[in-house]
Amino acid sequence: MRDGGRIAAAIEILDTLQTRHQPVKDAVRDWGKAHRFAGSGDRAWIGGLVLDALRHKLSVSHAMQAESARALALGTAGRVWGMSADELDEIFDGDEHAPEKLSDAEREGLARDISDAPMFVRGDFPEWLEESLVRAFGDAAAEEGRLLSSRAPVDLRVNEVKINFERAFKEVSSKIKAVSESSLTRLGMRIPLRDPRAKSAAAESIPAYGKGWVEVQDLGSQVAALAAAPKEGMNILDYCAGAGGKTLALSALLNNTGQVHAWDLDWRRLRAIWPRLKRAGTRNVQVHDGKENEVLGPFIDAMDVVFCDAPCTGTGTWRRRPDAKWRLKSTALERRMSEQDTVLNKAQRYVKPGGRLVYVTCSVLPEENGDRVQAFLDTGAPFKPVSALEVIQSSGGLAADATDTLKACETDLGALQLSPGRTDTDGFYICVLERES
Repeated sequence: MRDGGRIAAAIEILDTLQTRHQPVKDAVRDWGKAHRFAGSGDRAWIGGLVLDALRHKLSVSHAMQAESARALALGTAGRVWGMSADELDEIFDGDEHAPEKLSDAEREGLARDISDAPMFVRGDFPEWLEESLVRAFGDAAAEEGRLLSSRAPVDLRVNEVKINFERAFKEVSSKIKAVSESSLTRLGMRIPLRDPRAKSAAAESIPAYGKGWVEVQDLGSQVAALAAAPKEGMNILDYCAGAGGKTLALSALLNNTGQVHAWDLDWRRLRAIWPRLKRAGTRNVQVHDGKENEVLGPFIDAMDVVFCDAPCTGTGTWRRRPDAKWRLKSTALERRMSEQDTVLNKAQRYVKPGGRLVYVTCSVLPEENGDRVQAFLDTGAPFKPVSALEVIQSSGGLAADATDTLKACETDLGALQLSPGRTDTDGFYICVLERES
C-alpha cells in the first residue's frame, strides 16, 4: 500500500471507533481481516497512526477545530508525525485510494499554535480528571499528561535464576542493536522507541525471551517489585497477582527460595501465569485460584510481605492503552476506590507482626493512591508508613544512579509516585506499610 491509502485506512478505522466504540486493537484487527491485501508492514503503519491519533485526540482536534476521523488522522500525521501539508498533498496526488487533498482550514490546523489551550487539551486527558492530575503533579500536570499520551518503550527484566545480566545483555543486544542498560534497576534493559510507521518484531520473539532469560516488564513495575525487598527464605503473598509479572520478579528476588503465593480476586486473570512460570524456571511459586477464605485462611498473620498490586483505573498505563483514557468515567473511578479499600482491608490480615504490606497501583490519581492508604490507616489498622525509597534501596536491585531520580518521586506517607515525566516509566504508585509488632 502507498501512504495515501494507509492514511485513508486509518481514517476508516477511526470512524469505526467513533461509531462502534470497540477496543482499538479489535478495530485494527478487523480492518486487516477485511483487507487481506494489506501486508504486515501496512498494518503496523496504519495501526501506529490510529494509536497516535487516540493518544493526541484532544490536542489534535482542538488544533484542527474538528473532531472527525479525517481531522484526527490528518492532524496526527502532520502535528505528531511531522508531515507537512505539502508533503501530505504530494502523497495524496495521483493515488486513487488516498483521501482528498487538504483544505485551507486543514492546512491552518496543522500549523495552529495551541499553547494557550486549556490544560486538559494540552495534556490530552479527560477534562474531569484535571483537578486530580493537578493534585498529583501541580504545575507539571499538562506536561505529565502529554507524556502519558506519548508512545512507550519496551523494557526487559533479566531473570537471574537462569542467567546473569552481562550474558543476557550480550544475547539481547546481538538481536536488538539499540538496547540499553536501565538507569533505574540493576536487572533492567530498554528497547528504545521505534518509528510508529515501521514494522518491528515483538520482544517476545527474541530467543532470550523464549529461554526464560528475560521477561517483558516496565521499569516502573520492576521498581515496584523491589519494594517487597525480599530476603531468601521469606514467605510472600502476591494478593493481586493477575498475569504474574510481579510474581515472577518476586520469585527471582528470592532466588527460588522461600515461597511466593500468587492469588487474585479474579481467578481468570491467573490463566496467563502458568506458561510464564514454566519459562522462567520458578520453583518457589504456588498459585491459588480458589475462594479466598478457603485457600488463604492458613496464611493469616503468617506472611513476611503481602504485595497488593491493586485493581485501578490504569491511568498510569495510558501510553500503552490510549483508548482506555477516553472510556474512563467517574463511576469507574468510584468503583475502583471501593475495590481498593476492600483489598487493603482484606490483605492486611495476612501480614505477620513486623511484616510489610506493599500497596501498588498503576495509577497517577491521588484518589486511588494516597487517599486510599490514608483512609485505611484512619480505620485504626495496626500499620505505619515507612519510606518506600529506603526499602527499595535495601533490596539491592536499584541501578547505581537511580536514587536521586526516585527522591524526586517521593510524596506523602513515604510513598513514591512514578510517572513518564519523573522516571520515564509508566505511572506507578508505591507505598510500604509496616505492621506493628
